[in-house]
Amino acid sequence: MDLQRYRRVLASSELRAALVLGFLVRMPIFAGGVVLTLHVVSDLGRSYGAAGFVTAAATVAIAVSGPWRGRLLDRLGLRRVVLPSIVVAALCWSVAPFSGYWVLLALATLAGLFVIPSFSIIRQAVIAAVDVEDRRTAISLDSMAVELSFMVGPAVGVWAASVWPTDWVLFTIEMLGVAAGVLLWVANPALHEAPASGAVDEEGVPLAAAGRVSRSSWFRRAFVAVCLGAAATTLVLGGTDIGVVAALRAFGDQSSIGWVLAVWGLGSLLGGLVYGSLHRPISAFWLLGGLGATTVPLALATSAPTLAALAFVAGLFCAPTITATVDQVSRLVPDAARGEAMGWHGSFMTAGSAFGAPLAGVAIDRWGWQSGFGAVGVAGILVAVAGVAAVATRRRAGAAVRA
Repeated sequence: MDLQRYRRVLASSELRAALVLGFLVRMPIFAGGVVLTLHVVSDLGRSYGAAGFVTAAATVAIAVSGPWRGRLLDRLGLRRVVLPSIVVAALCWSVAPFSGYWVLLALATLAGLFVIPSFSIIRQAVIAAVDVEDRRTAISLDSMAVELSFMVGPAVGVWAASVWPTDWVLFTIEMLGVAAGVLLWVANPALHEAPASGAVDEEGVPLAAAGRVSRSSWFRRAFVAVCLGAAATTLVLGGTDIGVVAALRAFGDQSSIGWVLAVWGLGSLLGGLVYGSLHRPISAFWLLGGLGATTVPLALATSAPTLAALAFVAGLFCAPTITATVDQVSRLVPDAARGEAMGWHGSFMTAGSAFGAPLAGVAIDRWGWQSGFGAVGVAGILVAVAGVAAVATRRRAGAAVRA
């Protein structure tokens, strides 16, 4: 590993600030999801299906808003986009935790439509903070920060919900999300590389990036293919999450869910660390194939320790695959359209995650917990093979044209 790369990128104060902001902004997101489910089931007395419906509605709203909010980021800048989101989130989540089920559903959906596009903002800030040759290393650091947020947020949320009423816990977490949005508004990190002249508009958007870019100039097959790879990645991850819970329930060892998922996350952290230090990038589709191929063997687990060991191996491909898709998108799209492109990328990832859990769940219900890992792992492999074949075909066609 070339750790000099990390030393070099971490010398950037802008990158360090973006990573800290990312960790603080994303923690309430991960904590809020699990506490929302617990609130619907325990406090409102509804079924897990009803809780899943709220989560699904909010997820669809977030996916729909991604490209729209990203395009506004490109045109208006961070502050003009984030301020309305802060206001809507504060209003919705001041009422929703203390309301009945249907009001909660409506307000969660509305908040999802105006959600702060934090993932898109942080990734753009990370990309803008470093030179092109260090981009993959910086994105790897961001992916590792996401894993830390994922490991800490839900654990803290579940603990808090076991000590205090879920309505107040949900309210507190969402207000922390609002506070994180205010912090993001105040910090206002740069989302685009500054032009040579350094000229910016009144919102801090570089004039070279403020011009309109036709969507048709970059929304092409190569971009869509990478986004589909990102969707397949989160499909595998979402299904694996459900599979781990089902497997440990079958083993009669539900108390091990937390630490097994933590070991999975640790594997992702280490994988991201290694990938960010490599001298050459690896195609997202090859990494997706590795993720799918290492997820299938989780079906062979016989206990919590063996499941954790297998999950650790699969985790080695998680952060690198996501990093590779973000890196490839950033290179396929002009700087001035990066916000919308990252919005589309995020929407594809959200959709993949939304489909992964049901796919694994149906397989588990019909053929047992082992089939959950098999279903999502094979799906990931199939998309990876299709992606590798598409890239090879495009290269051959390009070579033929040049000849």
